[in-house]
Amino acid sequence: MAGAEIKPGSNGQPGGRGVCAVRPGTDVGRHAKVLAHLHDAVLAGATPSPEIRSLVARSWQRVRAQGVDPEHGEPAGPLAADEVERRRSGSPLQRVLPELRAALTSVAEDARHVMVVTDADGILLWREGANRVRHRADGLGFTEGADWSEASVGTNAIGTALAEGAPVQLFAAEHFVRSHHVWTCTACPVHDPRTGELLGVVDVSGPAETIHPTTVALVGTAVKLAEASLWRQHEVRLDALRGVAAPLLSAVPGAGLVVDDHGWVAAVTGMPSIERVAAPRADRPLAVHGVGLCLPEPVPGGWLLRSADAGSAASGGLTLTLDLAGRPRAVVDGAARWVHPLSTRHAELLVLLARAGARGLDAGALSAALYGDRDHLVTVRAEMSRLRRGLGGLLLARPYRIADEVAVHVPPLAGTVLAGSAAPGIRGLLEAER
Repeated sequence: MAGAEIKPGSNGQPGGRGVCAVRPGTDVGRHAKVLAHLHDAVLAGATPSPEIRSLVARSWQRVRAQGVDPEHGEPAGPLAADEVERRRSGSPLQRVLPELRAALTSVAEDARHVMVVTDADGILLWREGANRVRHRADGLGFTEGADWSEASVGTNAIGTALAEGAPVQLFAAEHFVRSHHVWTCTACPVHDPRTGELLGVVDVSGPAETIHPTTVALVGTAVKLAEASLWRQHEVRLDALRGVAAPLLSAVPGAGLVVDDHGWVAAVTGMPSIERVAAPRADRPLAVHGVGLCLPEPVPGGWLLRSADAGSAASGGLTLTLDLAGRPRAVVDGAARWVHPLSTRHAELLVLLARAGARGLDAGALSAALYGDRDHLVTVRAEMSRLRRGLGGLLLARPYRIADEVAVHVPPLAGTVLAGSAAPGIRGLLEAER
């Protein structure tokens, strides 16, 4: 295992920023001893040395703050088998296991490694590879159902990849827990190509002396293949949805579209083609450029979106009523009725926007109406962002306003929860009612 001396600042070496924990030619035995010394020094209270990779130093800081014991890193008892199976069946990664096995399992067996796949919580769902290494892994609790997040077992490639949101390779005493120092592990997050959502992590682990820089590329390539497979499966489902869409859209007199659960568009009519809209929800209206405000209607495999003026179930339009008699709430009537609880501040914002009408109000005007000055722009924008998340397409921006398709009913403010409001704009409306 003799090789080149470790050079601070090189890729993956102490002081460097690369993913690889070692570079070709590194004397891994000597490097392991150096890392063990640095690890002991940090646990004794020393400031982390510049020789420690910044990724590792950040992780050590996190896990120490979380109270992880470096002398005891075995995770708590694994989840019950039925819970593991539930997570497996609900994981999109189940659909790409053949690609991951083809890319990694045979290599792992030949190289004295195990391949594991986790969910986004760091729970091990699948584990395959060399039998001898699997038995060694059992002694660390590296088994199906175990939690390998940083908070559970300290710095490790799986948990640190989740925390950093990036590929990670760790070697020997870069692991925080001492019993893990005889291991090397390489992990890469897997994301849903449709949404960007983190689905889990693919990891290859084995004895420390088996570390190799090419493992980073190998695992990364396997993840890219898996994500490409997920995208192909998405396209197949979208093609199937197009078969459903044709007869539905033929009955729509105006603009309309059929989308999947994530907002990817299968087909459109009466409007220019678009690729994606916001993910529909049955209890929220959705604003679609070229269509207007819609209440999504479920169809097999997706949603039909058409304007309230196109003869849909929402043909009666949408009505927003502010109920301010007790705890404030917004009541929306359309194809269905749904109720959204409001904070007092959000009720004030909706009253101000309702009174402003189609011209709307910008952040400065809302700040003046709420606080008496235009200095609270950041606060106003944050509150409006939260309110728009709750009410979906009912609220528009630039300027902030209630969508034209929505009829708004606001009760007299006297005797409501806003009667004691200190907001200048609300006080003005109360005065005008007298």
